[in-house]
Amino acid sequence: MTENADVIFVGNKPPISYVLAIITSLSSGNLKEITLKARGQAITAAVDVAEITRNRFVKDLKVSKIAIGTAEMPPREGESKSRMVSTMEITLSKEKTKTE
Repeated sequence: MTENADVIFVGNKPPISYVLAIITSLSSGNLKEITLKARGQAITAAVDVAEITRNRFVKDLKVSKIAIGTAEMPPREGESKSRMVSTMEITLSKEKTKTE
């Protein structure tokens, strides 16, 4: 399984951890776009991460795409039915500055 530097999966860590991952990814290379992926209750954290990054740290970062969906999860131990979980992808793009 290959790991994409331009995709960050949001989970249970504090939002600032993901903010730092975005800043590091954008500043380390030629990345102009990064995607946050979350599902279930982590969706609210992903929105928070995107807004904190845009408003406090990287002012030229814009939300270029938002995709929502539903994924079917296998049943938990002791359950008989699979369950549906909401998913969200937020793509953040760095705007070109006049010096680029």
